[in-house]
Amino acid sequence: MSGRDDKPGKDAPPRAHPKVTGEDALPGDPSREEQIARMIRVDQAGEYGAVRIYAGQLAVLGRTGSGEVVRAMAATEREHLERFDDLVAARGVRPTALQPLWHVAGYALGAATALLGERAAMACTVAVEEVIDRHYAEQAERLGDDEAELRETIETFRAEEIEHKDEALAHGAEGAPGYELLTGAVKAGSRLAIWLSTRI
Repeated sequence: MSGRDDKPGKDAPPRAHPKVTGEDALPGDPSREEQIARMIRVDQAGEYGAVRIYAGQLAVLGRTGSGEVVRAMAATEREHLERFDDLVAARGVRPTALQPLWHVAGYALGAATALLGERAAMACTVAVEEVIDRHYAEQAERLGDDEAELRETIETFRAEEIEHKDEALAHGAEGAPGYELLTGAVKAGSRLAIWLSTRI
């Protein structure tokens, strides 16, 4: 015998291993498959809602100076929606049953904020994107290397949503009347929509 202790010492670095989605789940938590399905379901619903918000804003602001800004943001959201539509189909995920509600509510929110003025429309974008920024960041953190492609998609979309927020701020969002009240209400509604769409 060499006399050498082959057992790893207490100071040895932890054994590296790829992070796996759901590996830290507790008893009673949704399965890994259900966690992924919920993520895709809520993200598809969120991007659908965003498309509808911008449709409502464009109905009011289409011919104004902000129209081009809103139109460009809407184009990005449509690309996001197409990607999640593909994931819903490829993964066999059930879309949210609330999509008819988001169809109406998203458009109404977009049109209502636009009727309050261009800055209010931009404030709506800031509020929604701040919620989505945090939402996508939390999802990316939970996804392991077994879902690297989905994580990369979410991180890319998150960066684009942050760009929308920054552009809205640059176009005077904070100058909207009742900015704090307006953004607070939109954030609360967005968080509720996320919670509902994840589950229903």
